Amino acid sequence: MKQLAFTLVAFAFYTVSCSNAGQTQSNRDSKQTTAETGTVVFDADSLYAVAESFIDEPVAVRGYVTHTCKHSGKRCFLTGEGQKHSIRVEATGEIGGFDKELEGSQLEVNGILRERRLTQSEVADMEIDLNERLVKEEVSAETCEAELANINEMKEWMKVHGKDYYSIYYIDGLNYEKVHN
Repeated sequence: MKQLAFTLVAFAFYTVSCSNAGQTQSNRDSKQTTAETGTVVFDADSLYAVAESFIDEPVAVRGYVTHTCKHSGKRCFLTGEGQKHSIRVEATGEIGGFDKELEGSQLEVNGILRERRLTQSEVADMEIDLNERLVKEEVSAETCEAELANINEMKEWMKVHGKDYYSIYYIDGLNYEKVHN
């Protein structure tokens, strides 16, 4: 589960660290409008480019289910057409849970975009924990290298953006429907 969390952090970092150059055109290209409701539907890959503007706001996101939590079914992860980024969806509202059979399916999820901020001290604690696990040989050198790269990317992002936190975005899902192409 920790490795999955680090993977999500890496996806979050990659998305946030992308250049804002051309963002206006990218924003227009990365969303669709559902004709029936007039709601803007973001592709899961592109949501991070505009996420800061939609924190605690309703959003609709379309993406492919890459994983559902097998124990509780209370969360799933969506990725877009380009499979560049992933976003976590929590089962709230009308969603009782996500079945394993949804993996590989395309969903359109309506929910509230949330932000989880990792403080500098939390990132430092992650690095200490990782080094302790390496010394105890609880993690392979390859895993350690990947996780350390994620941690260093988070620290670099905070430095470049002058922030004392690192943002991870997720959705409190209210309802969803399977997209049939």
